[in-house]
Amino acid sequence: MPPVGRLHLITDTRPGRDPLAVLRAALTVPALAPLGPLMVQVRVEDDWTDRQAYELAQAAVQLCAASGAVCLVNDRVDVALAVGAAGVHLGADDLPVEVARRLLGPGAVIGATARGPDGALAALEAGASYLGVGPAYPTTTKDGLPDSIGPSGVAAVAAATRLPVVAIGGVTADRAPGLLAAGAYGVAVVGAVSAAADPAQALARLVSCLSSAFDGSGAGAR
Repeated sequence: MPPVGRLHLITDTRPGRDPLAVLRAALTVPALAPLGPLMVQVRVEDDWTDRQAYELAQAAVQLCAASGAVCLVNDRVDVALAVGAAGVHLGADDLPVEVARRLLGPGAVIGATARGPDGALAALEAGASYLGVGPAYPTTTKDGLPDSIGPSGVAAVAAATRLPVVAIGGVTADRAPGLLAAGAYGVAVVGAVSAAADPAQALARLVSCLSSAFDGSGAGAR
């Protein structure tokens, strides 16, 4: 199984965004050893066709392979299989983790969404590789999300499981260190990079903020 990196970049496919341009810019930022490989999650809008999802994921897998990043597909196990992605991230309404594990095999990275300790324990038993926990803060990048749980909610999940906890939702470079201090293993970002005038610079700032948290203090070491 590829290592689970501490920084996850999720594609932003809302109207007017260019996810591949953002990804190409982000992949120019060197990965630093404490963070592991950049994790790229391909997420598309609900109204995208299967062909559109496939073509974006295929392009993302190729870009990631050339740069050492790890590419996952959100929600769509079929697309992940079709493009040879390293794995998937699954939400509550997607295929069960244990089914995805059976289809993708023991070497796949499978992320699962959790909002509390019970969900974290269930994901661990089902064979998840890591947890996406949130929304940590209010966010507008995805519709229909529940209320944010804050750093305290992230901390409650992190304390209940040995799985890496990746905090998501409203994450910025300024908020990331606090989430690590709460017990998060890493963070996932969308708008903090995709909405930036200079996506590479925005990702570089996140890398710097996260790396400085791993200075031997033990923050985010779960």
